[in-house]
Amino acid sequence: MSLDKHDVEKIAHLARLSIQEDDIPHYARDLNNILNLVEQMSAVDTNDILPMAHPLDAHQRLRPDVVTEIDQREAFLAIAPKTEAGVYLVPQVIE
Repeated sequence: MSLDKHDVEKIAHLARLSIQEDDIPHYARDLNNILNLVEQMSAVDTNDILPMAHPLDAHQRLRPDVVTEIDQREAFLAIAPKTEAGVYLVPQVIE
């Protein structure tokens, strides 16, 4: 596939991009290179290749899921300006 000046102008219009007239050949060349690369990648036979979730066959090391802090809810509620039924009361900001 080869893009010409008209194709680049149409793509720029659809993308709402303003490009200079003398830059169009550079854009056409770069877009053609991208499309050629996509064609090469599409031509590769991947029928026997299993999909990967991650390119590295590694497992994430996770820390143990244990509680490391003590419950301080009552202490925090005690110093709050207004509380009710174990929750903080705040001024209404939306009418």
